[in-house]
Amino acid sequence: MNSESVDLIATDPPFNKGRDFHATPDSLADGASFQDRWSWDKDVHQEWVDKITDDFPKVMNVIQGSRNSYGDDMGAFLCFMAVRLLEMRRVLRETGGVYLHCDPTAGHYLKELMDSIFGYKNFENEIVWCYKSGGASNKRFAKKHDLILFYSKNRRKKQFNVLKEKSYNRDFKPYRFEGIHEYQDEKGWYTLVGMKDYWNIDMVGRTSSERYGYPTQKPLAVYKRIVEASSNEKEIVLDPFCGCATTLVAAEQLNRQWVGIDIWDEAFDAVITRLQKEGWLEGPGGNKGGLLFTEGEILHVTTLPERTDDGQEAVPFLKTKLKVDEPKGLKMSRAEIMAFLLDQHGNQCQGCYRVFDDHRYLELDHNTPRSDGGLNHISNRVLLCGPCNKLKRNYFTLSGLRKENKRLGYMKGS
Repeated sequence: MNSESVDLIATDPPFNKGRDFHATPDSLADGASFQDRWSWDKDVHQEWVDKITDDFPKVMNVIQGSRNSYGDDMGAFLCFMAVRLLEMRRVLRETGGVYLHCDPTAGHYLKELMDSIFGYKNFENEIVWCYKSGGASNKRFAKKHDLILFYSKNRRKKQFNVLKEKSYNRDFKPYRFEGIHEYQDEKGWYTLVGMKDYWNIDMVGRTSSERYGYPTQKPLAVYKRIVEASSNEKEIVLDPFCGCATTLVAAEQLNRQWVGIDIWDEAFDAVITRLQKEGWLEGPGGNKGGLLFTEGEILHVTTLPERTDDGQEAVPFLKTKLKVDEPKGLKMSRAEIMAFLLDQHGNQCQGCYRVFDDHRYLELDHNTPRSDGGLNHISNRVLLCGPCNKLKRNYFTLSGLRKENKRLGYMKGS
């Protein structure tokens, strides 16, 4: 997808629950299942690790911290989410926002990950979705809520439509205050106030007409609130983990355009079936123009769409820079670059010239910082000790680091 082409992302990804999920037998989603168990060795691609380590070190710090404090499974899950969240940020417009559904299993780790990708100042809300369904426990308080993390791409430019909810008067009687509009329903008198960040909405029950049978189906009411608050009619809503299409149905009902992505083979059929079930699509097939409202069509593809922008990869927080193609020839992994430089320079830091008895004191960095257009190519890589790498950061080239070390008296022999 092109950069800055989406107005809102609302998605319900895996939660790292350490189990497999299966659809209700004989339901419309019969056969749907997914694994929510994660392994660093099996699920993490080295290309992800190299890319994040080189271009987004703050993100990698979060991932490694979770591996240390929780375990490799959480680290693998966050690595999986990081490469997708980086792309989500890339495709969002400056006015856009992202809502990430999670629960307390990984919610605190995901917030730190999103802080490192979207910026902690762009954190808007931790929405608590409260529900009554589920089991009870005699060992702890019953777990009856999920979390939805809301981030803007640019807090100063974001769009947000204020939603109102009922606030019932004390004893449900009218206050009759001057200038205050009061309303009455079968429960009593109330005023309308700005919606709070905790939402009491029932889960999709087993006998609900809304139920599709998908193992982690969420209520349409939750996602209609999100779509209504953070997008306008005709704008584009994206759900990269669309499952049984709850976000897409919500977008359709509110007259938004939408894009859904899922690895489930039957996801397209689920979208069509749910749109038909909700009364928004007529007839079999559903992919013909004129059936969706009065215009447009549903396009289903199983190959990556071709981008029509410059094709730049996700680069959050970095200024626009001239794109420089890497030199031709064999591309080397981080491990191969590390081995090459150790063979060339031994265990010597190229920033202060100190020699160490163990190469683990050295870290792989860039000569020209990535923020200034530096490449990941071997020609732009250097080995630095921890203190030099921390001093260099994105401020200095290698020559600038050496000058700074000399000024501070850190160079070997100075």
